[in-house]
Amino acid sequence: LNKILETALYVTDLVKAEKFYTEILGLEKIEATPDRDLFLRCGNNILILFNPEQTKKDTGRVPTHGASGQGHIAFGIPESDIPQWSDHLTSKGITIEKTVDWEEGGHSIYFRDPSGNSLELISEDNYQ
Repeated sequence: LNKILETALYVTDLVKAEKFYTEILGLEKIEATPDRDLFLRCGNNILILFNPEQTKKDTGRVPTHGASGQGHIAFGIPESDIPQWSDHLTSKGITIEKTVDWEEGGHSIYFRDPSGNSLELISEDNYQ
């Protein structure tokens, strides 16, 4: 295996999720199926946001799936961008849940999306 190409989170409101992920986080909307899914570009990868109730239904296209509860995803950013992202999130009314200075180096900012998923911005320098 070389890398993860798609990551999925399950959300309770796709309209709120689209606004949050495009307007606050700046991800590019690729496509959407109303009330079912939203595909977003994040660098060379895809983030898919699903309505879990709809993914339990067999469309014949892909296997059924779904999850309940809050998920987690970490977005890599340059170390130097941590302060401006913290300021940006705060200015948009997003509560910073926790900041972490990792012993092995690097920093993380944790916050929540409108569905309660745990999102992390982590300095990607230690992952390369």
